Amino acid sequence: MLPTHALSGMVLGLAVSAVAPEFGPVAIAAGLFGGVFPDLDMYAGHRKTLHFPVYYSLSTGVALVLASLVPNAATVAAALFLLAAAVHSVADAFGGGLELRPWEGTSDRAVYNHYHGRWITPRRLVGYDGSPGDLLLSGALAVPLVLTLDGPFQWVVVVSVAVAGTYTAVRRHLPDVADVLVGDLLVSVVPEALRTHVPDRYLEHGR
Repeated sequence: MLPTHALSGMVLGLAVSAVAPEFGPVAIAAGLFGGVFPDLDMYAGHRKTLHFPVYYSLSTGVALVLASLVPNAATVAAALFLLAAAVHSVADAFGGGLELRPWEGTSDRAVYNHYHGRWITPRRLVGYDGSPGDLLLSGALAVPLVLTLDGPFQWVVVVSVAVAGTYTAVRRHLPDVADVLVGDLLVSVVPEALRTHVPDRYLEHGR
């Protein structure tokens, strides 16, 4: 889930802060935004449009070399942004698929690999987004952040954990809500042009 990705990006930034404190704030901020960025494709080809497990990883290697040779706020931010986005994209392959109820394990699509031109099969080491295991991972990532950070960053961590807990509590009920909204409202009321922005997994339950 998004809070887990956000927190993982911040932890990457925290590691940089430990060895280069002068770049700590920019590294943590860049890690946060890089961890969140791939999921901006949620309603436009989710886990494909902005998810690049191979290309982010390759770009990260170049950016890290550049940041080590020319360390400044810009190069460090770029390296951490790309690293967090790469970790996000790769991590999605270890979760569930793109189906509306990922705990059923019916989808063979976890994240798109543009380099090979195919979908990566979900590994399901973390059952699905919003699973208890996902919440546990968020909590584990939050611990060093809460103990180390203060100010706005600490509040980001606290809010992220709160959102993660709430999402986990309602996750299994969300598909039922989607069925009602899509079946009773979206298909009959919303124009076809707007329905193209709704992920297929929702429309399948409303047709």
